[in-house]
Amino acid sequence: RDGNLPDIIASSSLHEFLVNLHEKYGPLVSFWFGRRLVVSLGSIDLLKQHINPNRLLDPFETMLKSLLRYRSSLNGDTGESHMRRKLYENAVTKSLQSNFALIQKLSEELLAKWLSLPEAQHVPLCQHMLGFAMKSVTQTAMGSSFEDDREVIRFRRHHDAIWSEIGKGFLDGSLDKNMTRKKLYEDALTEMESTLRKVTKERRGRSFNRHVFIDTLLQGNLSDQQILEDTMIFSLAGCIITANLCTWAVYFLTTSEDVQQNLYKEVDRVLGKGPITHEKIEQLRYCRQVLCETVRTAKLTPIAAQLQELEGRVDQHTIPKETLVLYALGVMLQGSSSWPSPYKFDPERFSEESAMKNLSLLGFSGSQECPELRFAYMVATVLLSVLVRKLYLHPVKGQVMETKYELVTSPKEEAWITVSKRS
Repeated sequence: RDGNLPDIIASSSLHEFLVNLHEKYGPLVSFWFGRRLVVSLGSIDLLKQHINPNRLLDPFETMLKSLLRYRSSLNGDTGESHMRRKLYENAVTKSLQSNFALIQKLSEELLAKWLSLPEAQHVPLCQHMLGFAMKSVTQTAMGSSFEDDREVIRFRRHHDAIWSEIGKGFLDGSLDKNMTRKKLYEDALTEMESTLRKVTKERRGRSFNRHVFIDTLLQGNLSDQQILEDTMIFSLAGCIITANLCTWAVYFLTTSEDVQQNLYKEVDRVLGKGPITHEKIEQLRYCRQVLCETVRTAKLTPIAAQLQELEGRVDQHTIPKETLVLYALGVMLQGSSSWPSPYKFDPERFSEESAMKNLSLLGFSGSQECPELRFAYMVATVLLSVLVRKLYLHPVKGQVMETKYELVTSPKEEAWITVSKRS
């Protein structure tokens, strides 16, 4: 009845279960998730055969929607879901443009906080990055009511309660068995939804000096429920992806002085004494390589899922319709055939076209990247450029980083660093 669920729980995450499974049985495997047959693809070559380039589908969003029990746009009329997707992407693009100064200001505030610390003081990186990401995402998504720290703290409490459950992907099915946990989760979801409804009501039909994510949705012809769902997805996924991209990027920089120095040189060359601007971001090539390599090394989102709508084939194997197909991205990001020395943090690898191509096939770059990741890249670029201009980032000696693989990969315990001023 439980199929391979006990094995998944014993492996402590779906990602680690898939790593073992693919190591043992090769790039195409299947297993039972409860009573459901699931197929997993573990190589870029197989992914190329399976992925439909004409179908704009964000597998990450698909998973989130099904976990939140929202109707996925998967089974909607494709014309409508395509328009809704375009609206969502435009909402991200426009809110990034009009909130660029805000993201800069929040980055400068974090820098000021770090500059004020005594030199050897340990900085709790995950905590600070989550706070920074929360402020960036809530104010960019929903506007100025989130300039109030109390609102952000409340949002964070609900966000943490929701994420602690869906982050695991409800993977072990234990939520339904535990009424206390289920109630906590459902209450947080209800609270979060009522906050979003309130914001929708406040901003409908009015104009504000700063355009935010929800404003674009209000200009489209979506139902209130669709606006709620899309804002929820962006708030949840945007926060967690931005926070962890920033956390891992800063952490990996502390482990490599050379990479940090190269990044500093590029920021200095491109920006000089001037501020970072939307236009200059394009020129920060090496910074983009650092972030791509961060995504790869951290295996930032280790799993994506797609429903096989019609019967399909991969290699010589038939995949029956209605099968859930997993893309074991975490396995693909460490395959030594695609990535020489896969466990080394080496941004230089992305100076090659082929590496970039592989990354965009996996949905981490280019036209296929999910809008939340595009948002996170921009925020992280601004943050890194602000930090490395003024600070050296150092590791804390003897710290062992263990990883927690959920829908988004994070450090298992707090990641500590120290900083010192660049003279």
